[in-house]
Amino acid sequence: MPAGHGLRSRTRDLFARPFRKKGYIPLSTYLKTYRIGDYVDVKVNGAVHKGMPHKFYHGRTGRVWNVTKRAIGVEINKQVRGKIIRKRIHVRVEHVQPSKCNEEFKLRVKKNDKLKAEAKARGEIISTKRQPEGPKPGFTVEAATIETVTPIPYDVVNDLKGGY
Repeated sequence: MPAGHGLRSRTRDLFARPFRKKGYIPLSTYLKTYRIGDYVDVKVNGAVHKGMPHKFYHGRTGRVWNVTKRAIGVEINKQVRGKIIRKRIHVRVEHVQPSKCNEEFKLRVKKNDKLKAEAKARGEIISTKRQPEGPKPGFTVEAATIETVTPIPYDVVNDLKGGY
């Protein structure tokens, strides 16, 4: 029989619940607040069939553009042939989780603001731009002994007998 081309084809393992994570959905899933502009990861929960996105969007990160009673509007980039289209989909909250893609940036902004405030108090101007690591410092190797190694001649007769 040929393989089907349905909406949920080839999703047996993709939408399966993880090991020891089956059963009820924790209440924290429903109590999270999402605001417009937040980054979210679309992660399909196979136990909830309503508001389930297409398999293409599973594992994708997008921005929230709309918040409704039970669902969230997520804007996700999708490559169609040669161009990238910004797709807007509505996904139920069970299939969405807050993304950590922006966390490092937010921490860096806070750290930079703190450094700028400290520098301003001292009366200095500092640069908070990230700089590449650059080359390692050079060094000289001292007291190195030079040892010359000569190859051992290959003996075909002894090798055929099995001894050395």
